[in-house]
Amino acid sequence: MDYKELFLTKIADGTIKVGILGLGYVGLPLALEFAENNIEVIGFDLDEKKVEKLNGKQTYIKHIPAERISRSVEAGYFTATTDFSRIPEADALIICVPTPLNKHREPDLSFVESTAKTIQKYLRKGQLVTLESTTYPGTTEELLLPLFEEAPVQQAKNKLALLPEDETPSTGNISYELPEKFVVGRDFFLAYSPEREDPNNPEFNTKTIPKVVGGVTPNCLEVAQSLYNQVIVKTVPVTSPKVAEATKIVENVYRSINIALVNELKMVFQKMGIDVWEVIEAASTKPFGFKAFYPGPGLGGHCIPIDPFYLTWKAREYEVNTKFIELAGEINTYQPYYVVQRAMETLNENKKALKGSKILILGVAYKKNVDDMRESPSLKLIEILRERGAQVDYNDPYIPTLPPTRKYKYNMNSIDLTAENLAKYDLVLLSTDHDDYDYEFIHSYANLILDTRNAFKKKGIKNGKVHKA
Repeated sequence: MDYKELFLTKIADGTIKVGILGLGYVGLPLALEFAENNIEVIGFDLDEKKVEKLNGKQTYIKHIPAERISRSVEAGYFTATTDFSRIPEADALIICVPTPLNKHREPDLSFVESTAKTIQKYLRKGQLVTLESTTYPGTTEELLLPLFEEAPVQQAKNKLALLPEDETPSTGNISYELPEKFVVGRDFFLAYSPEREDPNNPEFNTKTIPKVVGGVTPNCLEVAQSLYNQVIVKTVPVTSPKVAEATKIVENVYRSINIALVNELKMVFQKMGIDVWEVIEAASTKPFGFKAFYPGPGLGGHCIPIDPFYLTWKAREYEVNTKFIELAGEINTYQPYYVVQRAMETLNENKKALKGSKILILGVAYKKNVDDMRESPSLKLIEILRERGAQVDYNDPYIPTLPPTRKYKYNMNSIDLTAENLAKYDLVLLSTDHDDYDYEFIHSYANLILDTRNAFKKKGIKNGKVHKA
């Protein structure tokens, strides 16, 4: 059986079926792209509430409207399930699970490894497996490939373990030979294609962002690229999964280093009495050789705060020190502490101490106009401020309740931005500059404002009540 040709034929005649493992900010929009192109999709997730919502045509991600989900479900092109035994139904399996850092800021691949072991239980001949989760170069071939090559052997062992004792080969009553391993590029296909999601980006979405694809073998690359060509405007083939994995890391290291640079300049210029935002605006008028990056209260999201550390960790295996990347990480990680220091200074200038002060944080999403709070610096700000004795509340129109995360277990609800409430706080700290905020209204009733995003100045509000961090 020529499984490559069978896979390509299924793409050509429209009978290909796709399985997406992990229905978060990456997996769900990708699943909907396939479904909207009349490709049947099974969405796999451990979260029963998510699955129930999706099958009920509801959304849990603000920038993905329920109408998109409803259309795909009603058309019969999308269904969600917690039943991973349905994996053999799909011709292509795309892994979209988190790759966080552990408490030592080292890669935590437990979600990828657990998902891969689940796939191993059910992998059949002819299937494509693609990893999209951000990771260090080498993961696809070092972690996933051995598991999938061993799939038929492990499946046979699992079946043997379920037999009654008197029917197993160890009794001598029957003979049994374990099957041969799968051969990648012939029996199954394996590739890496990094996600490039930017939630709620008005200019680019899953379909319109070019997609890098690296296959373990030429057949793997051809099969994976053919699949993504059905829904992505442009695919960019590279010579190996390692190159694709490194591409994703480089994209985010580039951003991390440049953000660290402007964050450091912000701290230097603040001491000099120079407005870094004005400097960046002026520098941006140069038509070449300069790209604007902006400071903030710290890095957030699922990529920039995490990905560079995957590379620094892997580099140590090769006895290489990534000093530049690690320095950028230190600067960016320090930013919430710098913001708290500026809060102390601002309060002090107004004859108040941080300890015992009431502080309202505006915005806990990691960037404006989304309900995504992964790695948000606001969560760290709450922790530091509380440790220093402040009473902290928050407001975020996109996040009414702070759900528990791997690191933080806050029991907080968003407070209403009324004139009476604003006036209660010694300091209003703007962390996320949502467009929903009425900055004139906030300015009118707040006693003191610390702005980490230059949002008030952009609205033409410049008086002494507003301070910058």
